[in-house]
Amino acid sequence: MNLLDMIILGFENLWRTKLRTTLTVIGVVVGIGALTSMISFGTGMQKNITDAFRNNDLFTSLTVTSEKIDIQQMMSGNFERDTIVEDAVPLTDSLVLAIQQIPGVEIAFPEVTFPAKLRLGNAETNTTVQAVPAQFGEFKPYNDLLGGSFFSHDSAAAAVIRWETLRRMKLVADDPENPVTLTAKDSLDGVKIIAIDSIVGKNINLISAVIHLPRMPLNPIRVMQVFEEDPFTEKVTPLRITGILKRSSPFTSNIFSGGILIPMKTADQIPRVSFETVLDFLSNSENRGKYQTIHVRVNEIKDLEPVRMKLVEMGVEVFTITDQFKELKRGFLIMDTILGAIGTIALFVASLGIINTMIMSILERTRDIGIMKAIGGAESDIRKIFFVEAASIGFLGALFGLILGWGVTRVANVVANTKLIPQGEAPIDLFYFPLWLILGAVAFSMVVSLAAGLYPAIRAARIDPVKALRHD
Repeated sequence: MNLLDMIILGFENLWRTKLRTTLTVIGVVVGIGALTSMISFGTGMQKNITDAFRNNDLFTSLTVTSEKIDIQQMMSGNFERDTIVEDAVPLTDSLVLAIQQIPGVEIAFPEVTFPAKLRLGNAETNTTVQAVPAQFGEFKPYNDLLGGSFFSHDSAAAAVIRWETLRRMKLVADDPENPVTLTAKDSLDGVKIIAIDSIVGKNINLISAVIHLPRMPLNPIRVMQVFEEDPFTEKVTPLRITGILKRSSPFTSNIFSGGILIPMKTADQIPRVSFETVLDFLSNSENRGKYQTIHVRVNEIKDLEPVRMKLVEMGVEVFTITDQFKELKRGFLIMDTILGAIGTIALFVASLGIINTMIMSILERTRDIGIMKAIGGAESDIRKIFFVEAASIGFLGALFGLILGWGVTRVANVVANTKLIPQGEAPIDLFYFPLWLILGAVAFSMVVSLAAGLYPAIRAARIDPVKALRHD
């Protein structure tokens, strides 16, 4: 008996007991559906984070600091110094120039941020201004804007504004790729959707704070008058909006977290408070002209390690996303293992149903088995027939289980996006079904089914043909 005959015979035997076979297959379907949906969630999370890093060119980026930072500080954009290291290499303009001369470095620039107020027409909001080189527009994601273009040179009176900043100003730029949905609360708050063309090219006022600390007079009465005066004044700098950044996904890194981006030299000309924290203000003047962070981008991934070694030789601390990516992958592996184990439990329960179905089939077909052995059927042929039946149950269960798992994840994804989109988040896909998961689910289901059919197949092959022929 060849394999094709065994497959046909196996399906015919399963078809005789349609209800029992259907219930057994449903058990496998539920097990595979649970297994694949859970693993697809883990792989989807990993894919989203990996894509976010890749889309932001983080795999070719380095962060230089005077002191060591951890991943939590990196992802939050908080580089505050916990302790002062006396022998730390200061991050100055001369160091930036030296880094730019390292072979493989595409661009290096210090982190320059300061708080400001933005006013566009009657709308305004408080945000953080980020100064970046005009060359930054050649890199992801700044080379693919929602509208407009990046500023052309470092002295331009221009700015690129984030979509999220506009939303805080109750102005939501229309997104053709991912349409915006406003909630009832948005309507009550006066949030309105406007065309991209109505923002790009418009002037926006950047209002920065300037502090004036007068010299203390000798007259004690005059000293009291000085303290009563408000040392802060506002400086208004008009800028032209040249572009709008696309919405960020929940997985997008916020290393460059400025609500508005302006050219480096333009930032130098804007009067503003010259300290970022109270600690900086109270510290002595020798910290002036130093930066907390320098951002570096290399030409290609292969240049990352050589550039890193050069930076370490300079005595600075270097952070790359690849330093933590292995830890992230290890975390995802643990999560996938836990989720897979939960799904496997359901599949194990389904395997008990397969064993029960196959044993019941032996009891019902004992006489048929005796006839097959009496006319020359070998024990191996009997085992193969039952293996084919078990594998068929596993295959059908895997096929429909994948459909069930995919359907459940689509529903879950829609529910998740209905919560995220009204909050201004870009739609995301939390689940991912790679080819290895699909093929692995089919193979795993068939292996489990064959393992479940092992005992019934051996039992059927060992039936005494004489006793089988006497069986009613």
